[in-house]
Amino acid sequence: MSENQNLLAEQRRALILDEVRRRGGVRVNELTRKLGVSDMTVRRDLDALSRQGVLEKVHGGAVPIVEASTHEPGFEAKSGLELSAKEDIARAAAELVAPGSAIALSGGTTTYALAHQLVDVADLTVVTNSVRVADVFHVAQRTSGPRQGAATVVLTGGVRTPSDSLVGPVADQAIAALHFDLLFLGVHGISAEAGLSTPNLAEAETNRRLVQSARRVVVVADHTKWGVVGLSSFAALEQVDTLVTDAGLPGAARAEISEHLRRLVVAGEPADGADI
Repeated sequence: MSENQNLLAEQRRALILDEVRRRGGVRVNELTRKLGVSDMTVRRDLDALSRQGVLEKVHGGAVPIVEASTHEPGFEAKSGLELSAKEDIARAAAELVAPGSAIALSGGTTTYALAHQLVDVADLTVVTNSVRVADVFHVAQRTSGPRQGAATVVLTGGVRTPSDSLVGPVADQAIAALHFDLLFLGVHGISAEAGLSTPNLAEAETNRRLVQSARRVVVVADHTKWGVVGLSSFAALEQVDTLVTDAGLPGAARAEISEHLRRLVVAGEPADGADI
């Protein structure tokens, strides 16, 4: 069988993971026919996805991993997932930021990708409880040297989570005293019933404070976050102004989201069809 050269490994693995989650399991021979690649290629992809902890290999195929609502993956584990989607989302979300704004970025790998898109936006004040996000701006300033219009970064204190966010009473108190124009919020899970949720109770409280301190709330989340529910909900969908996601979000989910949110931005799709 000739290899399908039109699909990059990352794209193939995203399709495999979607298929596993949608169907509850797949067989290797089904994937070879669907993707037009060899048995060996599929097995390598399954090995890679298994190492990332997003599926479980079984004899002849793979099944999804059923995670407890309290399971919280670390930053490194999440950073390798849906890379293209996160980059697309970051570029689309960056277009919402005007120079001179006061913005907040929560912890997460998608907000980390967004931070890289914002380093050249002039005169930003950036409030974040993410060590990783703060580092993006600090490294950019060290690399380029002092420059006019460089972002002012406010890093909250707090207790560090597995995803490298700072949470707890110290972070909550710092955030409660601030007010920002725009909050970009990464999430563990999003659903119509549970709203925005996380497996970390302390992070849920800190995220509530972030939402309360923002004039506008923008959730940045790839399509795999839809339907996922963590232990603690911290905001209803009605509290979100905009969801920026990727084209992998199914039509049924888009229709359901349209009943709750003011605006949906799908990265890579025409903006005139994105408002709801």
